[in-house]
Amino acid sequence: MTEPAFDELIHPPHRLKMCAILATAQSWEFSTIRDMLDVSDSVLSKQVKVLQDAGYVTVTKAPHNSRTRTWLALTETGRAALAAHLAELRRITDLASVADFPSAN
Repeated sequence: MTEPAFDELIHPPHRLKMCAILATAQSWEFSTIRDMLDVSDSVLSKQVKVLQDAGYVTVTKAPHNSRTRTWLALTETGRAALAAHLAELRRITDLASVADFPSAN
């Protein structure tokens, strides 16, 4: 079982969405992630750099026809951090359960 842990590196919306997408496959092409997040290349590059520096994402470049394709992958460290962060978000949202609040009168 994953121990809940809030991760400030993953939490910003673009990074959280990117990690969630990357967790679904071994790797995704940069342009596909960019299009799914509806962001520019520079915005995605900045977010990837933060996650790459933390050891959460790897970047691989491979020649394809006349251009180079860039692939992103979530590392095992990144997968563990995402799982812990999602567990913490679930724990937090469980606190907001209607049953947990006294009725207002």
